[in-house]
Amino acid sequence: MNLEQALASCNLVAILRGIRPDEVEAVGEVLIEAGWRIIEVPLNSPDPLKSIETLVKRFGDQALIGAGTVLSPAQVADVAATGAKVIISPNANPAVIKASRQADMVSLPGVATPTEAFAAIEAGATGIKAFPAEAIPPHVIKAWKAVLPKDIPVLAVGGVTPDNMADFVKAGAAGFGIGSSLYKPGADVASIKAQAIRFIEAMKAARG
Repeated sequence: MNLEQALASCNLVAILRGIRPDEVEAVGEVLIEAGWRIIEVPLNSPDPLKSIETLVKRFGDQALIGAGTVLSPAQVADVAATGAKVIISPNANPAVIKASRQADMVSLPGVATPTEAFAAIEAGATGIKAFPAEAIPPHVIKAWKAVLPKDIPVLAVGGVTPDNMADFVKAGAAGFGIGSSLYKPGADVASIKAQAIRFIEAMKAARG
């Protein structure tokens, strides 16, 4: 499964910041059952590489599994060793982008301006993460989309809710990263499942 296929199936990225290895499989299972096809474990989570490896072994044939908050080429190498396919960052470090693409991984760096977006694309980014989306409203993303390459997806991350997803879709956002609205450390699986389904339904409604 590549990024285009994953986004076509479900344009939501689950950001499981703070998740532990002992709970990640159960959480991954409810997400996959709900229809999510991209799962990110930020590297500032407890023992993140173990959680990522668990998700890859269990769900790697059904979804794109990756790491978030990746800040260096060395971290890219560590994540690649788990078999994960996605590198997501809060910033647009050309060295991280290039290392990700050299490892044949999806690269989704965070950007906040058109200048950063074009620099990330030039470095080889597969797509870009508009972050934080609270500070990049839909009309701004619409303006970006008018000048960015058509084949580069823009994902809105940070502050996205079921209530504002439709506005971002109309502006041209190809997908969304969902963090604390979906998962918080200590959350029970039933509540995560309910939120996962809620976002899926909102996404379908936003797509029309």
